[in-house]
Amino acid sequence: MSSIDERRERASAGVALAADPDGWYGDFARPRVFLQPIAAPSVLGLLGFAGATFIVATNLAGWWGNAASPGYLFPFALTFGGIAQFMAGMWAYRARDAVATAMHGMWGSFWIGYGILNLLVATKTLAAGTPMDQALGFWFIALCGITFSGMLGALVETNLGVVAVLGTLAAGSGLAAIGLLQGDAHIQHWAGWVFVISALLAWYVATAMMLKAAAGRTILPLFTGERAANVPGERPTRAIQLEWGEPGVKMGQ
Repeated sequence: MSSIDERRERASAGVALAADPDGWYGDFARPRVFLQPIAAPSVLGLLGFAGATFIVATNLAGWWGNAASPGYLFPFALTFGGIAQFMAGMWAYRARDAVATAMHGMWGSFWIGYGILNLLVATKTLAAGTPMDQALGFWFIALCGITFSGMLGALVETNLGVVAVLGTLAAGSGLAAIGLLQGDAHIQHWAGWVFVISALLAWYVATAMMLKAAAGRTILPLFTGERAANVPGERPTRAIQLEWGEPGVKMGQ
């Protein structure tokens, strides 16, 4: 069997064998690798999630708000939490990150739907109250289960920062579902507080990822299974090398 260097020499010399011993027929079906590194999509996804969740969670926790709040909630939830995070999920697909694709895609879709729902309430197309709260309760049941699945995926990847984000997010979703279905304002306030914690954790993880990309080395610990990603000053990513690479070249972010 010929070596890679020998095949390169034959290709550069224009030698095309009728039947290459390695299975290549001339220039037919010769593989080509196109490197397409991309920025880590979860930086945008986590920041979009953190911003939208913080605004909505503080309203849910009773920090602010009145009957006019839906008109102020829907633009931010729809665009920053919804569109931006959903796009991050599609770019996470390019980075071959299954957990990020599922979580950003799913939560981005939720925020788009939540923004539209608040727009309908603000324009009085739908009425706020028990029917909407019960529907949202079932929304959060689905969100809780799917987010828990994502937490298990992050745990398998030994990405403890994302585990913390998704774990608190699943817990908050479960509390929100109970509070909304039972009409219990106190449980809804607790859910809001748990969502605030999840938003702060997402902000930290996104900031750590962004600083690592900007500086080319670890600034804040990312709490992953890779030692270099947890020690400030270390270089966990060596760009444009297949073994290490960047999102899109390697698997994950």
